[in-house]
Amino acid sequence: MREYYDRRAREYDDWYRGTGLFAERDRPGWNEELGTLVRLVAGLSPTRVLDVGCGSGYLTRHLRGDVVGLDQSAAMLREARAQAPSARLVCGDALALPFPDRAFGRVFVAHFYGHLLAAEATSFLAEARAVGGELVLVDAGPRGGASRDEWQDRVLEDGSAHRVFKRFFTGASLAAQAGGRVLHDGYWFVAVAAESTRGPSGGPAPQGGWGD
Repeated sequence: MREYYDRRAREYDDWYRGTGLFAERDRPGWNEELGTLVRLVAGLSPTRVLDVGCGSGYLTRHLRGDVVGLDQSAAMLREARAQAPSARLVCGDALALPFPDRAFGRVFVAHFYGHLLAAEATSFLAEARAVGGELVLVDAGPRGGASRDEWQDRVLEDGSAHRVFKRFFTGASLAAQAGGRVLHDGYWFVAVAAESTRGPSGGPAPQGGWGD
């Protein structure tokens, strides 16, 4: 996965913008729902935020507060540095977060959780709950179907082929895994929030093609 995202870094935002390999994809309602998602992210209350798997920084730039972006890909972080210049960026492992317990008011995760196998997902949720007071998960909606898991074969602009694990959620299925509430339950995107009893002291208690 590290090689895949290193190679994909410069073209990743084509997925959001509908350019490059996505220019000819039929994605009805995409722009409208992406706008809704961006407004949701921008509307989260300001706090100390850890954006795990921040990628190119496309959503990171809309987070308010003291923002730290973490990603394992140095190439992705170079893109994020240009796109979210006010965020502090850290190269690190999301399954072994390099931060002390209760360091953040919120852990924000967009299009990362849905690439984790079951054991990894369980481990990640424990890591996120340890370091943050609130967990916000954004991931792929069911595209009009049911929640499901699949392996996808993906080819990048440089011709390299990769096999990627991908999960699609309904709002209810993602909320059940996170133990939280639904913020957005759409065709292309879902978002949920869950409070952690281990949050920071003084902080808030608070069908298209492949893409993310």
